Amino acid sequence: QVQLSESGGGLVQAGGSLRLSCAASGRIFSSYTMGWFRQAPGKEREFVGAITWSSARTYYADSVQGRFTISRDNANTGYLQMNSLKPEDTAVYYCASTYVSGSSSPRDFGSWGQGTQVTVSS
Repeated sequence: QVQLSESGGGLVQAGGSLRLSCAASGRIFSSYTMGWFRQAPGKEREFVGAITWSSARTYYADSVQGRFTISRDNANTGYLQMNSLKPEDTAVYYCASTYVSGSSSPRDFGSWGQGTQVTVSS
C-alpha cells in the first residue's frame, strides 16, 4: 500500500503559478503511476494528469495541456507545476496512485492523498 501526502496549495491570482507536491511512501514498484485529480464544489472528480514513475512519461487532460507540468524526483515525490492559472482551476487537488498503465479513471487509483485547496481569484 502506498501512502500519499500533498502540499503546496493556496490562493493565487489569475495568470499566476503554484506548485503542488505529493510525497509517496510505502512499497512502490516500477509500474507505479502517480496521478493528479481535482474536484470543484458540486462537480465530479476530474483527471488532471499523471506520470509513469519508471519512465517519467506524462499525459494530461486537454483542459490543462500546455499549462500544467507533472514531474517527479528520485526521492518518491511528485510535482504538479501549474502556470497560467484560471479561476476555473479552483478546486481541491489530489494525488493518487495506480498500477494501471495509462489510466485516467479515478476508479483505477487505489491510494489517495488528503487533498489540498487551490483557489484562483479573478
